Amino acid sequence: MGIKDWPQGEGPREKLLLKGAGHLSDAELLAVILRNGLAGQNAVDLARNMINQFGGLRSLLSAPKSQVCKLAGIGPVKYAQLQAAAEISKRIAHENLQRGQILTNPDLTRDYLMRQLADRSYEVFALLLLDTQHRVIQFVELFRGTIDSASVYPREVVSLVLEKKAAAVIVCHNHPSGIAEPSQADRRITERIKNALATIDVSLLDHMVVGDQEIVSFAERGWIV
Repeated sequence: MGIKDWPQGEGPREKLLLKGAGHLSDAELLAVILRNGLAGQNAVDLARNMINQFGGLRSLLSAPKSQVCKLAGIGPVKYAQLQAAAEISKRIAHENLQRGQILTNPDLTRDYLMRQLADRSYEVFALLLLDTQHRVIQFVELFRGTIDSASVYPREVVSLVLEKKAAAVIVCHNHPSGIAEPSQADRRITERIKNALATIDVSLLDHMVVGDQEIVSFAERGWIV
């Protein structure tokens, strides 16, 4: 049965307008973006199949174009629609983070970093540069690739902090394996950066390691004093 033949108010768009987006399932939300299904498959069924094949919305939205466009009924136009929706979500998270104060809104930081780093297939080492009120000046990706003591240079961190006139820093990086547990190398790098920043009277507030479903905070574990 096509969605147009469903009882009044049961279609995804109608339900969204009547009850709000929060009342829609993942498949229904995706169906609103896709708009149309296939012959013999309505938009909700198509969306549900897409989510099932990739194991979830986040995996679907972060998948490369070549994989997504292999799905029946998904071409460049629908792929572009999905990417636009994902990018809007990231930009909203960035705006929220810039408006808030990091120390009083830790959930904003976690949400932002998950959206930025959780789906990367490679390691990214980044900085959140903060002003004296702990508001975000800039999010900067500093290094890409395998993160170890040989690839992260504290002097480059210091140079960027001085350039942007930051008063405090949060270091963050992701683990593409999906496991957020920090390594001994992560702890050594953190100590080196903290000591380097101390020479210019800038505080290292935290080092957050982003996995697939969680973020580990060095500050919460008492590893940054």
